[in-house]
Amino acid sequence: GGNSELAARIASYELAYRMQMAVPETMRLDGETAATQSLYGLDNKTTRPFGQQCLLARRFVERGVRFVQLYHNGWDAHSKLIANHSSKIGQTDQPIAGLLTDLKSRGLLDDTLVLWGTEFGRTPVGQGSDGRDHNPHAMTFFLAGAGVKSGIAYGSTDDHGYYSTENRVHFHDLHATILHLFGLDHKRLTYQYAGRDFRLTDIYGEVIHDILT
Repeated sequence: GGNSELAARIASYELAYRMQMAVPETMRLDGETAATQSLYGLDNKTTRPFGQQCLLARRFVERGVRFVQLYHNGWDAHSKLIANHSSKIGQTDQPIAGLLTDLKSRGLLDDTLVLWGTEFGRTPVGQGSDGRDHNPHAMTFFLAGAGVKSGIAYGSTDDHGYYSTENRVHFHDLHATILHLFGLDHKRLTYQYAGRDFRLTDIYGEVIHDILT
């Protein structure tokens, strides 16, 4: 019989080689049309850095990469809120719109789930003279693409924007819904840790069917 450990090691090396050979072409953006580069804001120094990330995300998706994660840091505006958020929105708004538009035009949005999110919301009251504190009670996420209804808003806050009120969605519910869109039942997705079974949504989580097509 064969040596399974050796075979596995060889397979991992071969996979690494194929990835190394594929990455240089994938990372080259000069082959994209001027219209596509402009769609993502690559012709503007303000939007270019994040636009490049979003364009690379589309190139990864069309080459079969299953999970792509983008980061845009520096939103934690405990001071200088207006200047901070105005700057960050200016850097990200066009590239994100470009990514969604491009995915849709190529038919990739039909089976690609796009999730935009944050670690916290912001309080409705000021912090200091020109900031906002963390608010874990209400925040905004958007989902687009595979299996998600378009053009709807789900849930609302109180009149001050401090607490979630109508159609409250816990993180466990969000995770359960994402897993459902991946074709996975979160109640059956368990793993062994410290001698017992755990699942990603612990003992909670309900799929939010109202946002699904």
